[in-house]
Parts: sequence; structure tokens; C-alpha cells
Amino acid sequence: MPSSTDLPLLCPVCSNPLDLLETDSGQSRLACPSGHSFDAARQGYFNLLVGKGTAFEADSSAMVQARSDFLGDGHYRSLADAVADAVVPFLPEDRAAVLDSGTGTGHYLRVLLDAAATQGRKVAALGLDISKFALRRAARLNPEALNLVCDIWQPLPLADDSVDAVTVIFAPRNVPEFARVLRPSGRLVVVTPRSGHLASLAAVTGMLGIEEGKEARLAEAMGGYFDAETTVVVDIPLRLTRLEAAALAFMGPAGHHLDRDAVSARLEVLPAPLMTEAKFQIMVFRPRKRAGT
Repeated sequence: MPSSTDLPLLCPVCSNPLDLLETDSGQSRLACPSGHSFDAARQGYFNLLVGKGTAFEADSSAMVQARSDFLGDGHYRSLADAVADAVVPFLPEDRAAVLDSGTGTGHYLRVLLDAAATQGRKVAALGLDISKFALRRAARLNPEALNLVCDIWQPLPLADDSVDAVTVIFAPRNVPEFARVLRPSGRLVVVTPRSGHLASLAAVTGMLGIEEGKEARLAEAMGGYFDAETTVVVDIPLRLTRLEAAALAFMGPAGHHLDRDAVSARLEVLPAPLMTEAKFQIMVFRPRKRAGT
């Protein structure tokens, strides 16, 4: 786990600096000068939800298991490699810092950190997610990162100008906060599905479709904070067993309302292997110059 100086964390209660400490019993703790402290869970992550917590629905244990199974089999590895290719060139060789907002099980961050290491870049990493079930796995996969349960729609627990890259992979986008924590030379990398993503599978399973005009709304949301720099398209043909197809359907947002057994029953009548295509875009944004800079 990185030292407290690698990532300038802020207390979610009072916004004072958070230090990473180790108790006499060997347990890790985040603590601020005002006396607020957050002990590491047994699985290695920290829960920074305070007050009433969050009103948003976190991914369930079953959804996280499905995602871990599917990504662990390497189906989206080419996407993870493309994300790393989009981020690593912007990282300084020394004392680089990355925020993976909506880190989930940490699979994409793992590939990024490994890619950076092969180029001699040492990276301090912070993974945020609202699901403690996801962060249990992320903490195991990325033990060198700080993994925090956090509501991304609240102020992020980071100081201004503290990271070189923010990655947002199928996750909510708190654009003003991303702009605040990014250094002027940094980049925001956003991954979203494109029209036609998993269309043949969605038609059978009841997965959520891709909304029309999503790309335009994304660009509009960036207005005033970021300028679009590059866009990379990644298409992945998939040849899946019924079990893999069920995991794919259940691991995303549709998992909140889909019945896993019902999905499996629908897939059972289809000939295997099941063929579909994942369609993604990776958009890289650079921060706009702020007034007075």
C-alpha cells in the first residue's frame, strides 16, 4: 500500500489532510488532524462514506462475482490494453498518480499499472467505488493501490491538482471534481459503449440498450472543464458459452433488475456458442486552462 505522501487525500468530514497510519496491532488506518479516522476493512479497502452514506444502489455481490468471472477470463483484455495505451504516455516517470473512478473489481487498473511498470513508471493509484463487494476484489487484485468506498457524486477525497490521469470506465462522471483533482497536464479518459453494443445478446436477455445521443451528452457535460482530444474505437467479437453470456448480461447495470435464473433460461434455448460484439469508445479529454493560470 502506498505511503500517505503518494496521494494527498482529504478527510470526507472536514477536508483536512488524511494520513495513512498503522496501528500497534498492524491495522491500517486513515486519520486526519481533527480526529476523524477510518480503519481498513479486513479485505484491505477503506470505507469513506459518512453521514447517511449514499442514496445510490451499489452493485451486489452476485453482480460483482459475474463481472469478476467474465473479466477474469480475459474477454475484455483488448479494451484494458487500449485504456492503458491511452493513459500511460501522459504519466510522468516519477511520482505519477492515477485515479480510477468507479474501479469496480480493479481489472482495468491492474492492466494499467502493469503497463506503466514495464515502462519504468511508478504509479500511486486510487480506486473509488460505491460497492464494498467490488472493492474487496479490487483490494486483492491491486494491493498497492488505495481502494476506497466513496460516493463519486460527493466531493472526491483528493486535493486539488493531485493526479495525472482519471479513468472512468462505464462509471458515473463527476466532471467538476475530475477537473479539480487533475493536474493541468493530466488527462481524463472515459470509456463508454457505442450504439450496437452487445445488441444480439441484449435482445434476448433484456439488458439495457444504449441511449440515443449519449455521445453528444457526454461532450456537452465536459463543456467548461475539458476539451476532447482523441477518440479510439474498440470492437471485440465475442464467442461465448451460455454461462459466460449470462455473466455478461448480469454484471452491468441491468443486473440490478434482471433475474439471473430467467436470463439463463432464455439463453438455454439458443444454440451455443453465442455470438455477439462489444462496441466501445475511449475518449481522451484534456483540462481547459483555468482562469488565472
